[in-house]
Amino acid sequence: MSRSGGKIFTPTNQIRLTNIAVVRVKKAGKRFEIACYKNKVLSWRQKVEKDLDEVLQSETVFTNVSKGQVAKKEELLKCFKTEDQRAICLEILEKGELQVSDKERHANQEASVKEIASIVSDKCINPETKTPYTVSMIESAMRDIHFSLNPKRNNKQQALDVIKQLAPVIPIQRAQMKVRMTIPAKEAKKLREKVSQYITIESEAFEPDLNLVGLIDPGHFRTLEEAIIGPTKGRATIEVLTLKEMTDTGDSALT
Repeated sequence: MSRSGGKIFTPTNQIRLTNIAVVRVKKAGKRFEIACYKNKVLSWRQKVEKDLDEVLQSETVFTNVSKGQVAKKEELLKCFKTEDQRAICLEILEKGELQVSDKERHANQEASVKEIASIVSDKCINPETKTPYTVSMIESAMRDIHFSLNPKRNNKQQALDVIKQLAPVIPIQRAQMKVRMTIPAKEAKKLREKVSQYITIESEAFEPDLNLVGLIDPGHFRTLEEAIIGPTKGRATIEVLTLKEMTDTGDSALT
């Protein structure tokens, strides 16, 4: 049962809710709305929030949320082919239009742009100067390329889009992570060949196990970990030495 944001009172087809975000859809010429918690609708659509009860204020379908007017069962059955309120709420949440004021929409967009720019600034460098870009520099570059927000992608995914779009315009690439890998001698030759496609090796030695130190894209860490841990039954290790190594190697894959 989802949380309720207000009280129910007579007449029985009216419910008052507060601090809401309304999602609206039109079907068969009729308007249907659901009441959601602010900031949760976008999180749900970006697949960050997965608990429907955290999104819905009430598992109730309205014809007008602000007036507390609840949709009649016969209307639901006619338009949605079901009386299941939760199922209908889910459909409206997925397909409906989020109702926000122009001021609120602008504020949300500005916040998203700044967060995306912050992610890019944190993860990338200028390979020519070996230094990171400031958030304001990334925001300025985003304006220059006329970057448009995609409400169906989360900010980390959109940061990857920004990097790809900025690459032809400014020198930018992902900062690298320095790691040390230790691989048992028995599997060393075979696994070295496998991991070498992901790592720029800075040093290696047999002692008698193979010890590798090198630079990787952070997005490859899990791939490398799985590549050496499984075949050696956990005897191999990989550890992070530096989270952000300023180098001129690597690609743009975000973790």
